[in-house]
Amino acid sequence: MGENPVLSDPDANHVIDALQSLDFLVVQDIFLTETAQLADVVLPAASFAEKDGTFSNTERRVQLIRKAIEPIGQSKPDYEIICLISTALGYPMCYNSAEEIFEEMTRVTPAYAGISHKRLRQGSLQWPCPTPEHPGTKFLHAGKFSRGLGKFNPVEHIPPDEMPDEEYPFILSTGRRRYHYHTGSMTQRTEALEVFYPTEFLEINCADAEKLGVCDGDMLKVTSRRGTAEVAAKITDRVVPGMVFTSFQYPDVPINRLTNPARCPIAKIPEYKVCAVKVEKAS
Repeated sequence: MGENPVLSDPDANHVIDALQSLDFLVVQDIFLTETAQLADVVLPAASFAEKDGTFSNTERRVQLIRKAIEPIGQSKPDYEIICLISTALGYPMCYNSAEEIFEEMTRVTPAYAGISHKRLRQGSLQWPCPTPEHPGTKFLHAGKFSRGLGKFNPVEHIPPDEMPDEEYPFILSTGRRRYHYHTGSMTQRTEALEVFYPTEFLEINCADAEKLGVCDGDMLKVTSRRGTAEVAAKITDRVVPGMVFTSFQYPDVPINRLTNPARCPIAKIPEYKVCAVKVEKAS
């Protein structure tokens, strides 16, 4: 639901194999993403412009959104789809609006108890907002932390699961481009943002490019122990010798087929930033 793990998850070939081995796969999304293309059933969801509701961002700011147009085609707001499925499976769910759902949420979430669509029509609010009279909390920790003093937890350095060797001499690090969001399922369909960054490149240091006989724009084959991707070269000093960088946001450069699914034992985050690869000119 609203996720595209075929592009966003590490060791994506394994992800594809796992999804294809399922007896039945249902994907709910607003576009036919790479993941949705593997589904037995695709449930068309409404976009932000086709539904009412709220967004809460990482600033804890709750903002009201209002439907600008009716849902296109057979698409429906997410809550309507969930209600229909739940009811069909024998657990009746009936909500008449996003506002009704939000009211229920405020009854069971103390930090949202004082927030309502009526108040949000006057402007955004930041949780915690425990009562209808509360103005919201601009700074969560003003003056001091809620526990009093800050707590620092020393940790031991854990080396990456995979480092360069003779066969795979480069470190591949992945990230994002400022013009696109996540796997680009929305931002690469705008006919506007693509103008600023239409295609993806592999950033490679000048010294490494010279050793490999690579020029700007040459197609490169990048290979790890898990997979291969082809991408055009961009020679730069933004990366140090021995490292290459690209984003995971372009379907035609499925770089997460190469990345390592090894996870941090504490945060459980995959090692998107470090995996060993070899780089060569594409034939």
